[in-house]
Amino acid sequence: MAHTNQSVVSEFVLLGLSNSWELQLFFFAIFSLVYVTSVLGNIMIIVIISSDSHLNSPMYFLLSNLSFIDICQSNFATPKMLADFFVEHKTISFEGCMAQIFLLHSFVGSEMMLLVAMAYDRFIAICRPLHYSTIMNRRLCIIFVFISWAVGILHSVSHLAFTVDLPFCGPNEVDSFFCDLPLVIELACMDTYEMEIMTLTNSGLISLGCFLALIISYTIILITVHRRSSSGSSKALSTLTAHITVVILFFGPCIYFYIWPFSRLSVDKFLSVFYTVCTPLLNPIIYSLRNEDVKSAMRKLRNRHVNSWKN
Repeated sequence: MAHTNQSVVSEFVLLGLSNSWELQLFFFAIFSLVYVTSVLGNIMIIVIISSDSHLNSPMYFLLSNLSFIDICQSNFATPKMLADFFVEHKTISFEGCMAQIFLLHSFVGSEMMLLVAMAYDRFIAICRPLHYSTIMNRRLCIIFVFISWAVGILHSVSHLAFTVDLPFCGPNEVDSFFCDLPLVIELACMDTYEMEIMTLTNSGLISLGCFLALIISYTIILITVHRRSSSGSSKALSTLTAHITVVILFFGPCIYFYIWPFSRLSVDKFLSVFYTVCTPLLNPIIYSLRNEDVKSAMRKLRNRHVNSWKN
């Protein structure tokens, strides 16, 4: 059932978010702002962390890698969506569609694993503080980043290996602004029930597994913090709140899509927008606004540039 033999679809038609020209202009203005802010915000976090020696710790090393993934996620579909607002017939090639599916699941899978690594970092820092520097060394952090990317890519390849060879022989309209895997599978000229179950199992296992690991980790951490009463615990609680907020906002739409992946409602399209366009903005906003160390490093970097301009 090879793609080269049976598939006659060379491109897919993306129906986008709306047919209204006025709404498309409105969406363009809003999402352009979100996109630029997201990319610049995450670049700013990477620059701040790499330029400040006080942020040379495992938590910030993992945070800078999270920002890098968010930059990648911002660019897999959003630039095309923004360009398509000015195109009446929105299309994407078969190869481009498969590339979007691969990139999305690679970045999402990697981010899930990296969030688990960040939770483990906070668990060691708060529950085993005396052993923190010994356990959370740079070598382990690099291993965590490597594993997160490896799991994300393997997760994506496992989807793509079956999707590429599906027979697409006619229907080619995808009711979204990018190639969403469940919507693409539904266009295949065959009974896709088994494929749907495989997709649900594959994606569901990694998302629910990571989410449960995060819930357990942060529950133990919060109990530990609650038993202490000090300024250090207050700072730890502030950091944890930022982590937990990102986890909830990231995994909420993700789990929703994997629980009901092939039953689409009109609100799903806008949840997809939040998940692909707005989620990468969470990292710079939440961590920058809630983290005193990052804000302090940001002020120092700004003052350094102001002084250099004066001189």
